[in-house]
Amino acid sequence: MMNTTTTKQGKQIAMTIADGWPVLIIDDEQDIRDVTALTLMDAGYRVETAADGAEGLVRCEQFSPRIIITDIRMPGMDGIQVLETIKRRFPETEVIVATAFGEMETAIRALQLDASDFITKPIHTEAMMVALERARHRYTTRQQLKDYTRHLEKGLTRTTRQLEETVAFQDRLIESSMDGICGCDGSGKVVTFNRSMERMLGIDRAGVMNRATLEDFFSQAEYRRFQEDLAASGHGGHNRLMLYETCLLDHRRQPVPVQLSATVLKDEHESAGWVCFFRDLRRIHRLEQKMSDQARLLHQDKMMSLGRLAASVAHEINNPLAGILNYIRLMLRTVKKGPLPADKHTQFTGYLALVETETDRCSKIVSSLLTFSRRSPISVGPVSINEILDRSIVLARHRLELGNVKLAARIADGLPDISGDANQLQQCLLNLIFNAVDAMPDGGTLTLGAALESNPETVVIQVTDTGHGIHEADMGHLFEPFYTTKQEGHGIGLGLSTTYGIIDRHGGALTAASQPGQTTTFEIRLPVEASVLNSPGGPA
Repeated sequence: MMNTTTTKQGKQIAMTIADGWPVLIIDDEQDIRDVTALTLMDAGYRVETAADGAEGLVRCEQFSPRIIITDIRMPGMDGIQVLETIKRRFPETEVIVATAFGEMETAIRALQLDASDFITKPIHTEAMMVALERARHRYTTRQQLKDYTRHLEKGLTRTTRQLEETVAFQDRLIESSMDGICGCDGSGKVVTFNRSMERMLGIDRAGVMNRATLEDFFSQAEYRRFQEDLAASGHGGHNRLMLYETCLLDHRRQPVPVQLSATVLKDEHESAGWVCFFRDLRRIHRLEQKMSDQARLLHQDKMMSLGRLAASVAHEINNPLAGILNYIRLMLRTVKKGPLPADKHTQFTGYLALVETETDRCSKIVSSLLTFSRRSPISVGPVSINEILDRSIVLARHRLELGNVKLAARIADGLPDISGDANQLQQCLLNLIFNAVDAMPDGGTLTLGAALESNPETVVIQVTDTGHGIHEADMGHLFEPFYTTKQEGHGIGLGLSTTYGIIDRHGGALTAASQPGQTTTFEIRLPVEASVLNSPGGPA
């Protein structure tokens, strides 16, 4: 999904980058590829597209893009695999990943694999242009730093002219780098300490240059580990470290988590010092905390749904329990009168069969409720849509009765299984059913439909209510986190965004259509083939 709204600021960004940079877009959805390509070509980029990861790698060989925008969820080779392959085969290429809401763990993994940035779906033009500008800056800076390191290694600083060029080069490039850069001479003294290092550690370079050593910025244990791993070959090769995580110490001697790349500089086969590039990981750690908070809020939303199920479940269990109790009392009274007559055996067998049936019914209701309420990891496997619909109706039936809502079920028999997580898909259906009931405070009709479409095979589920509808101004915000039109205390605005994220990770789509004052329909489309969760985590 691509948001093509362009603000004045977005136009200004586009104008500054209209210089023909080659960009490759990898996405399995043609509409997204086409819209994104048109937007970037309008901004002056040279654009090529690919429908999947394998095709994208072929286009990299042919097109040599400097920047790649890849979707995370794709059949076959997903975005993370594409990123890993690109960084291994074309390490100078910058990669921007596109993720859906709720995939913060995947976004963090991408950043740890040296992605330039990530943007969330639906993609906003302004956010994409800012990410591209950052990627360009990072690409240019890395190329210039690579040249600078090459100059140092070759010892091209012997003449006055070359020395002046190196100083100017440092001022222009090293000082503008987003990554912290620290270089040391052969004696270990710091000779390069850029502004990003100053900001990262809160240390003035005046007190560092030609005075401090790299060891001064580490704890004793961390510096010893750094030296041992630099000398070994397990982190990028002998005398090299790549994407190595450690901690520096800031001006208050507090730890600053960083990811570093380091190399020992050689002059005629002797060590002439080393240079280190540091990436501040505090932002990534904040994202991890944000992801943890999101998981907690998503589980909270699920528990709110569970509370709304309580009355329905109590009603569904109470009726069969009452029947079981009556049959048992009847059989006890009969037994107390004396030996069981032969003509009563058949009758007792019938009573016991009814007790067994009603007990099994109670067991299934309780089991369904426990499964729904449990905070469990994703379990991908065959999912029967008919069974999920039946269980959802059982759990929500009494809620419908209390709200004076009639249920019209139009569910096709024998719908094919899809691959996914049954618990999460049931959470989606219950969210939509409860929202529909809430939209009909004076009662109405809830129509639950399910059918199979062909070419390609897709299961289509529709939840339609005859409530007050949704205002046009709210339609564009329905799936945004924490956006709600309900009164305070009736939800935290995570139900629809949770549902959207779950369906998206199943390779499906969630849409809404409404006629204010009349009806609202939410439609879920789930592919029968290759419906796979692309995230290692997900809403609990």
